[in-house]
Amino acid sequence: MTMRYLPDAGRLYGPDFARDPQAVYAALRHRHGAIAPVEIAPGVEAHLVIGYQAAVDVLTNAGGVWSKNGSDWQTRLPGTPEAAAMVGMLGYRTNALFSDGAEHARYRKVITDCFSMIQPHKLRQTVIEVCDALIAQFAAQGEADLAADFARPIPLRIFNRLLGRPDSDSDALIRALSDMMEADGEAGARGHDSFYRYIGELIQAKTASPGDDLTSWFLYHPAGLSTEEVLHHLVLVIAASYEPTASLISNALSRMVSDDRYYSSLANGALSTYDALLEALRAEPAMANYGPYFVRQPVHFHGTWIQPAELVLVSYAAANTEPAAVPEELRSDGGAYLGFGAGPHRCPASDPAMLIAMTAIERLTSHLCDLELTVPREELLWRPGPFHRSLAHLPVRFTPIRPDQPGESPWAVQPPSSSTPSEPTSPVRSAGYVTSAPWSS
Repeated sequence: MTMRYLPDAGRLYGPDFARDPQAVYAALRHRHGAIAPVEIAPGVEAHLVIGYQAAVDVLTNAGGVWSKNGSDWQTRLPGTPEAAAMVGMLGYRTNALFSDGAEHARYRKVITDCFSMIQPHKLRQTVIEVCDALIAQFAAQGEADLAADFARPIPLRIFNRLLGRPDSDSDALIRALSDMMEADGEAGARGHDSFYRYIGELIQAKTASPGDDLTSWFLYHPAGLSTEEVLHHLVLVIAASYEPTASLISNALSRMVSDDRYYSSLANGALSTYDALLEALRAEPAMANYGPYFVRQPVHFHGTWIQPAELVLVSYAAANTEPAAVPEELRSDGGAYLGFGAGPHRCPASDPAMLIAMTAIERLTSHLCDLELTVPREELLWRPGPFHRSLAHLPVRFTPIRPDQPGESPWAVQPPSSSTPSEPTSPVRSAGYVTSAPWSS
C-alpha cells in the first residue's frame, strides 16, 4: 500500500529506530511538522501524528471525522508476511478498540462493568503473591534481568488468574504476545495464531464451566455479546494489559535504578515510585505509536491531506515530548501526557494498570533495596517494533537474600494453589475478586 504523494517516510522498524526513536521523531518533526509519513513495516505506510495538539484532536475526534474501522485499509494491504503481521495489531475486529458510536458505547460498558467487579485490595494481594513468587526465583542469586524475570510475567500471570486460567499457561501466552507485538514477519503471524488459539480454548472452557472470572463475566453480561465478540474483547483485554503494563514496570524501574533523584538507596529517594511511573508514561510510554484511526472523507489535517483507507497512528511518545514552541518555555498544555490515551477511547483500565505497576515495583524494592544496573542506562537494549517502547533486558545486581534469613522475604507468602480446579459457580456469585455483579440486582 503506497502513498506516493508522501515522500521521505521515516522507518519505525529496525535497530536504529529501536535504539533512538526520539531522534527519528525529531527528524520527522523538523521535516513535516505535526503529521509525518512513516513506514511501519516494509511496504506498509501510515501517517504518524507527532504533535501534541494534533494527537489530542485525533483522540477526541475533533470535527467528527475520525473512525476506528479500518476494514478498507486492511483490504488494500500487500500480500507480504510483513503486512500480514500488521493485521495482528491493526486488523479490524468487533471490539471496543475498532468501533465507533453506539457500538463502541455498548462494548465499552461491558469492559467497564466487568473491571468494576475486581476489588482493588484483592487485586493488590494477587500482585503481591505473583511478585513474591517471581522474586523468590532470583533473590538468592544477586543478579536478574528484571524485564524477562519480573516485569513481563507479572501482567499475564495476574490476568491468567482473573480470566480463570492457571499460572502454568502464562509462558505460552507470553511467547505468543511477544511475537505478535514485535510484528516481525513470520514471528508476528505465528504469535497472532497462537494468541487466538489460546483465547478460543479459554472461551470453550468457561462456556462449559463458568466461574467468578473475567471470561465468564464477559460471556454472561446482559449486553449479550456473541462468542466472536467475547473472543475479540478478551484478545483486547489481554493484549492491552500485557505489553503496556509490563513495559511500564520495566521502563519505570530502569529510571529508578539509574537516577539519584529517586534514591541513593531505594529507601530514601526524593521522588517516589508514582513519580517514576508518571515520568515513564510521559517520556517512554509503553505503547509509543498506536491508536489506529481512519478518516470518513478526505481531510486537510494540521497541514496534511489524509484520505479514507489511509492508516493514521498516534505517537504518544512523540506528542508527549514535543518541545515548546519557544525554547526554555513551558508547553501550553503544562506538560500533560497521553500515556493512557484521551477521549472516548482512553484506556478504561488505567487504574488497575497503575495499581499493578506500583505494587509490583514497591514489592520488588522492599525486598531488594540496593538494586543497580549492570550497564549504563543509555546502553540498555530495546526490543524492535513500531508500536512499543519496551526493554529487551533490564540487567541488575543486588545483595542476595536467602530464604532462611530473618525478616520478611519473598518466600514468606505462598501463592494459592491452582492445581485443583474449583467447582463451577454462578458467574455473578459474590466470591473471589468480586462483591456483586452490577447487573445482578
